[in-house]
Amino acid sequence: MSIQLLTILIVGASFALYIAIALWARAGSTQEFYVAGGDVHPIANGMATAADWMSAASFISMAGLISFMGYDGGVYLMGWTGGYVLLALCLAPYLRKFGKFTVPDFIGDRYYSQVARTVAVVCAIFVSFTYVAGQMRGVGVVFSRFLEVDILTGVIIGMGVVFFYAVLGGMKGITYTQVAQYCVLIFAYLVPAVFISIMITGNPIPQLGMGDTLADGSGTYLLDKLDGLSQELGFTAYTSGTKSKIDVFFITAALMVGTAGLPHVIVRFFTVPKVRDARKSAGWALLFIALLYTTAPSIAAFARVNMINTINGPEGQGIAREQAPSWINNWEKTGLISWEDKNDDGRMYYAGDERNEMTIDRDIMVMANPEIANLPAWVIALVAAGGIAAALSTSAGLLLVISTSVSHDLLKRNLMPDITDRQELRYARGAAAVAVVIAGYLGVNPPGFVAQVVAFAFGLAAASFFPAIILGIFSRRMNKEGAISGMLSGVTFTAAYIVYFKFVNPGANVPENWLWGISPEGIGTLGMLLNFVVALAVSRFTPDAPEEIQAMVESIRFPKGSGEAQAH
Repeated sequence: MSIQLLTILIVGASFALYIAIALWARAGSTQEFYVAGGDVHPIANGMATAADWMSAASFISMAGLISFMGYDGGVYLMGWTGGYVLLALCLAPYLRKFGKFTVPDFIGDRYYSQVARTVAVVCAIFVSFTYVAGQMRGVGVVFSRFLEVDILTGVIIGMGVVFFYAVLGGMKGITYTQVAQYCVLIFAYLVPAVFISIMITGNPIPQLGMGDTLADGSGTYLLDKLDGLSQELGFTAYTSGTKSKIDVFFITAALMVGTAGLPHVIVRFFTVPKVRDARKSAGWALLFIALLYTTAPSIAAFARVNMINTINGPEGQGIAREQAPSWINNWEKTGLISWEDKNDDGRMYYAGDERNEMTIDRDIMVMANPEIANLPAWVIALVAAGGIAAALSTSAGLLLVISTSVSHDLLKRNLMPDITDRQELRYARGAAAVAVVIAGYLGVNPPGFVAQVVAFAFGLAAASFFPAIILGIFSRRMNKEGAISGMLSGVTFTAAYIVYFKFVNPGANVPENWLWGISPEGIGTLGMLLNFVVALAVSRFTPDAPEEIQAMVESIRFPKGSGEAQAH
């Protein structure tokens, strides 16, 4: 059976499962649409949180980044892993106690201001659309290869599936769909990793195989082999870094603190009955996330070695075009791999200098990995289903955030307070439908590769929400003037920096031109610091928060009971 047919069968079966779950768990009230009724089991919520967290960037792009960047790619691994720990242990219990299931709701009530709420809504929508662009791009990458359609068609198919179960099921449908998607994506990620680890090192545990010796009996360690190959071809040694320490720090910090402002993750802590259950689900989610995150560096190393060997051949001098392995021919059709015969010798060659003749999109590495290693067709199809599950799970969570920001935070709590629950639910579904269309456009015309786009979203979240949340929980005196000024200054500075170097003047996007050597991926940390400084400074010259707000903040920090999420 062909790869394409197997992919259609496996992906089609997974889509049928997701849609069936959405029909079974259809939301019938705003409480179910926003927080799944608040009665999800901690283990199920842990799986759903993990699926929500592990987007296309985690499944498709992170290992690809590490594969191409080597040591430098570790900043994404450290930032995203540390970020979840920060959110789960330091912020989620307090937000859960407060009882507001959206970030704009928390900011609007904590800072007793509709202006603050509106600013938070705009920031949430901005961040969510930036993030969802990466997910839709991931869907397009998978479909363009395995269904042999163009990226536009692939994105449209993904839009249709997400629209169905996000708009119909709301958070209730999304939660149980994400449980199924986690099972699909983690199985799809681990199976080829185990197979390839056995093939290359003889070790069935990928995390250990990366540090083991090669199975060819040479006694050479895999990473030593990879360092040697990289240096011979003009690349930097795989295990050495080229980024400045300040940029590594700022990117890692931006990814970590940006996590605290990601609304689609925060809302998951309101889908369980109690604060204690929220902590349990956070622990389960961390375990489920660790299965993928600890495997990603191994997949990156395996894919890098196999890719170099298959392109450059056993003699390391390249291979004749007519002898190119099938994975190159297959991915060339998508436009994500191309070959330029610079010396007219009819041979392909991959290197890190002017000798290089191959252009390879880093987003394909995880998806192409089973093909490069000549694994069975069913494994290749399974990985395609896993990549789609990762992208769709996060897309659904983000689209729900956008719809709730519009219907609940902007309309119900601000512009149209008298609408009924039924009208609010209708507006939520309408907003989700519009959001799906915009997300699809951004997926076809993304502002960068998947993980890079997601890094921008984290930077924007770090610069806008994190200081407002932290100060809202731990500073009784912080007032609305400080919070609003801080959010506006932080997100404006960060967005302007990213837009300038990525769109206005991309030719200047080199370390020599960056402010203090900080890349656009890491500038969110500086935006966050600016937010803190402005917020604290403005709050000192304006009246303190009202006494009742200060008392409320005190009760959040020293809880006497569990707060219930109220969808009002």
